[in-house]
Amino acid sequence: MDEREREKIYSKRVRAGKRTYFFDVKTTRANDYYLTITESRRQPQGEGFTYEKHKMFLYKEDFDKFIEALQETVDHVKTELMPDVDFSQFAQRERDESDDYASSELKWE
Repeated sequence: MDEREREKIYSKRVRAGKRTYFFDVKTTRANDYYLTITESRRQPQGEGFTYEKHKMFLYKEDFDKFIEALQETVDHVKTELMPDVDFSQFAQRERDESDDYASSELKWE
């Protein structure tokens, strides 16, 4: 069974402007689990768009080390490099943009 045929057990999408991140749990041939993290970026091409994708594979034995390093790195940026930035503003802007998108999808009769 190749990777395209393997079942996605769980998937989470995170939209971030022109980028979208996908967190997908998949199975191995030995019925084990791993995580793929994919960054997809929309690039203009001619009259339309193309999507550039970068994928990373994360295996269970590295989950805790990965999360710990990621959290330490984000905390360092927030507390040491950018202590005056209110990072909650970005989450609010994302919610507002999501609400705007959902409102534009409504059809009024």
